[in-house]
Amino acid sequence: MKPEIIVSSFDLDHLEGLLATPAARKRADLDGLRAELDRAEIREPEEMPANVVRMNSRFRIRELPTGREREMVLAWPGDRSHGDVGISIFTPAGSALLGLAVGQVIDWPTVDGHSVHLEVVEIVSQPEESAS
Repeated sequence: MKPEIIVSSFDLDHLEGLLATPAARKRADLDGLRAELDRAEIREPEEMPANVVRMNSRFRIRELPTGREREMVLAWPGDRSHGDVGISIFTPAGSALLGLAVGQVIDWPTVDGHSVHLEVVEIVSQPEESAS
């Protein structure tokens, strides 16, 4: 069962705009993101909990059971400003992380057919409302 997620109306509006472009409409690999947005609880930006992964959030995840941690930023498609820590919302992992709160865990399938458990450990920083 997938954990409940919360998405800001600001992020939702921008993501729906991107998904409506002709190039994105033809991409079946974005169906996971569409499904996540369909099931999300939507809140106004000022009502978003501080412990939820949003667009441009910097956060730490832990791989279970190894305990390996990694800092990431959930980035807009094509945004390379975050270097190696940026993960695009248009990747399956990026779309799975959107809206998760600290303490929530997702099962992430790997390319070799196994599953990795990822836990959101900390929100390091949140975007400014106008920059998200």
